[in-house]
Amino acid sequence: MNGFELLEPYYEPGRRREAPIHGVAIGVVTNTQDPEGLGRVRLKFPWLAEADESNWARVAAPMAGDGRGVYFGLEVDDEVLVAFEHGSLERPFVVGALWNGKDRPPAENDDGKNNVRVIKSRSGHTIVLDDTEGAEKITIADGTGKNTIVIDGPAGSIAITSDKDLAIQAKGGVTIDAGDGDLAIKCKALSVEARQSFAITGGQDGRVEAQSGLALECLAGIDMNSGALEVR
Repeated sequence: MNGFELLEPYYEPGRRREAPIHGVAIGVVTNTQDPEGLGRVRLKFPWLAEADESNWARVAAPMAGDGRGVYFGLEVDDEVLVAFEHGSLERPFVVGALWNGKDRPPAENDDGKNNVRVIKSRSGHTIVLDDTEGAEKITIADGTGKNTIVIDGPAGSIAITSDKDLAIQAKGGVTIDAGDGDLAIKCKALSVEARQSFAITGGQDGRVEAQSGLALECLAGIDMNSGALEVR
């Protein structure tokens, strides 16, 4: 038996109802598999029998619309704050989630400065917004903590770290512009392929060096033009 689940309308004009529930109540999520895909959950309430389960309860969100909005699904056993439409126990909806002595927040505010905001998923994927004065940064990390993107405001830098492969793909052009800084590429083996033409231009000095052999091959002609040529 699903506790207080009713199939009849919860309210009709002129119909006598049970005493409404005023205010809000604490609930615990028991089921998140909404058969209609509306993001609803079922709940149990500490002040009712353990076996009692609510109707499907809608979940309030910062923004919601047709195929859009802010979607952060609740988990089974999450503690939530529940309100009741027109005070009816048969019409609960979740207005927020709650931390407690067992389920702790993903960050602390021991100094009371409230510098850190965190979004953290079940697997440990995190987005951290750090407003610490003079050290403001945004950090995005996966659950392993080995793959990260760090945007450092004071330093004016962005660091991307990958534990293994890093792929950058674009159907258009890709431009890397270091401005007045340097560009360094370090790797075990380097392969550069241009399907048509390529050009390497140096404003001043240029150098190609290999510790063992160096081969230059062209299937057509080679045109070398230099004001001074030195071959060793």
